[in-house]
Amino acid sequence: MTFGPPPTGGTLRVNGLAEPVEVLRDPEGVPHIRAQGQRDAFFAQGFVHAQDRLFQMELNLRRGVGRSAEWLGAPAVEMDVLCRRLDMEGACRRDFAALGDEARAMLEAYVAGVNAFVDSDAPLPMEYELLDATPLRWEPWHPIAVMRRLGLLMGSVWFKLWRAAALPRIGAEQAMKLRYEDGGIDLLCIPPGVEAARWMATLDELAPSIAALLDQAAPDATGGGSNNWALSAARSVTGRPFLSGDPHRLFEIPNMYAQGHLACDAFDVIGLTVPGVPGFPHFAHNGDVAWCVTHAFVDIHDLFVERFDADATHVRFHDAWTPVTRRHETVAVRGAGTRDVEIIETSHGPIIAGDPISGTAIALRSVQFAETDLSFDCLPRMLRAATVPALFDATRGWGLIDHNLVAGDTQGRIGHLVRAMVPRRPRANGWLPVPGWTGEHEWDGWIPFEAMPQQIDPADGVIVTANNRVVADGGAEYLCTDCHPPNRARRILEILSQPATDANAQSAAIHGDTLSVNAVLLRDHIAALRVPDEAAALRQRLLDWDGRMAAGSLAASGYIAVRLALTRILTERSGLGALAGDPLLAVPPGVVPLNQLWWTLPALLRADDASLLGGWTWAQALTAALVAAAADPLAAQPWGEAHRPRFTHPLSAVFPDAASRLDPVALAIGGDGDTVFANGLLPSAGPRATYGALARYAFDVGAWENSRWTVFHGASGHPGSPHYADQHAAWAAARMVPMRYGWDGIAAAATARQALMPG
Repeated sequence: MTFGPPPTGGTLRVNGLAEPVEVLRDPEGVPHIRAQGQRDAFFAQGFVHAQDRLFQMELNLRRGVGRSAEWLGAPAVEMDVLCRRLDMEGACRRDFAALGDEARAMLEAYVAGVNAFVDSDAPLPMEYELLDATPLRWEPWHPIAVMRRLGLLMGSVWFKLWRAAALPRIGAEQAMKLRYEDGGIDLLCIPPGVEAARWMATLDELAPSIAALLDQAAPDATGGGSNNWALSAARSVTGRPFLSGDPHRLFEIPNMYAQGHLACDAFDVIGLTVPGVPGFPHFAHNGDVAWCVTHAFVDIHDLFVERFDADATHVRFHDAWTPVTRRHETVAVRGAGTRDVEIIETSHGPIIAGDPISGTAIALRSVQFAETDLSFDCLPRMLRAATVPALFDATRGWGLIDHNLVAGDTQGRIGHLVRAMVPRRPRANGWLPVPGWTGEHEWDGWIPFEAMPQQIDPADGVIVTANNRVVADGGAEYLCTDCHPPNRARRILEILSQPATDANAQSAAIHGDTLSVNAVLLRDHIAALRVPDEAAALRQRLLDWDGRMAAGSLAASGYIAVRLALTRILTERSGLGALAGDPLLAVPPGVVPLNQLWWTLPALLRADDASLLGGWTWAQALTAALVAAAADPLAAQPWGEAHRPRFTHPLSAVFPDAASRLDPVALAIGGDGDTVFANGLLPSAGPRATYGALARYAFDVGAWENSRWTVFHGASGHPGSPHYADQHAAWAAARMVPMRYGWDGIAAAATARQALMPG
């Protein structure tokens, strides 16, 4: 057995193909696959994904079904346990069995291609040598597990747990303030550019939830994002629709996205693929219509406080006791034996927090696993859609994760659809865990597809989504409580309103924009302060600054040092720091009070709301933060150096001697979580960028050769490949490389050619 990047040239005999398939790789190593029929196309996509990303595919499969600790050891155990509690494997098998014939055939062909690579004599990724492992054989339901894992529990569940943990310590009125800030007032996606105030739950409406949570508490209790935008033909400098954007996630190595191109007699599609998953679920064009997504922050997760009997064998519902379901799972842990897990489920879902034997615990009910999902039925339909309306109709039934789906077509249309399955239930469910025994917070069917927010060809010819609120609160259907602030969306609209002569240059300017409205907010609040001498120089540096988080800026580092110090003060003086380790916040991957308050702080500062400062004013807190920041070495470093990400392969900690080969080197970068150049940090981990744009793209609809893209490291998942990190420099500078679509141009530029022949 050999290890390393497999050959990408020459001729290969592959059992399972009906006809020859051509694979051309461009100068960035992006594979362009051309087959005759649809079945061979999906087979070849599985084969090529395995060529480039087999280790990543299997690790994400293992993560999805709760088996990653077999490779990664103890740090992965809690997430494995959560996935076992959610019965991810059972949900994926259920969903596969319910799919239509075309989706099942797609998955079977794709998995056959993956297994054909596993069965070949090609070298395996070096990770298998380190692990002394052999690849799993894939089953048709496995891609569903990969897809389900990538968006697992994104969104509302963490804020509900956070407010629930804070409630006994600071009271209901203050706990309701623990949200993402609103930028002063929300900017809506639909209608574009309209502002609206957020709906605030009243204490009367939340009284049942508050009572349930306080009853559940112990007697002594004290205790990412994306951007996209579309311009109509009339608004675009090209005279054609133009789509652009970037998905923001944690920097995982390898990238969760891989650039790819797949063509056959039924479609010709290029975009960002998900290794382990057929098709192009998120970002692509097929020659007629282009599509892209951001997380919509629609609330698809509910938490229920359950009441148990004395031996936790029954749960209360209305006036009766109903039996719970119990099962046991064993999680294998590399280097540490096994861990036995008892899983208790109620009619609402698995218990994820609390101990039922104490009388109460919290169950999770989520669209992502509680109900049969048919998202994979959408994937082949999307590939053939020829217009924006047809694309939107193709996504009926999509539920694995909620998206703002933005699109443009060659007929000149642009559009935006919230692609999600959302249950009907009371609006109060969005704030806290709710009583599970009353029957007053149950799901009551689904919001119809026709009622989901949608717009086609808005009057002003522009669509912008940046995880901001989709529609105004208070409509007929409950969609959302927590969402990102509107700062990025507002800044994108501002730049789009400026004259431009080149659409790709305009996109690059937006992608790389580093202006932070929250930096300006903090700067303006220190203008009237009188500070001790040791903080005077830092204060002046901030007052002289333009609020841009540029890589070379010392003031940007000073701002982050002040905001970190101010957030620590808020965390300590509010008493919320003491919640670290609270069982409600320990649900993996966990909720860290400092990180949550980082996002809430600007709204409190803007409103001059000092109610969580323990008797201090904001002037006192800002002065103390300036003094602390002036002594922080962070404030003396250029922001790009302090903020430089560390790209860490999941096996680096397991095999530290191999880390230098596994971990690509990162360049210094600007931006932060409040800027459009959204290289964000986790305050608990310091100033390093931990998440940002995994990719950037710009679709010139109808003039496809003008389209551009890039990814944050490279097209290959093999540490030894020349394409492992060759796009990083362009990405760090917010530049993009050509997205080659025409087959003559691809053939002329190809640096590797491989013929896959029937075995």
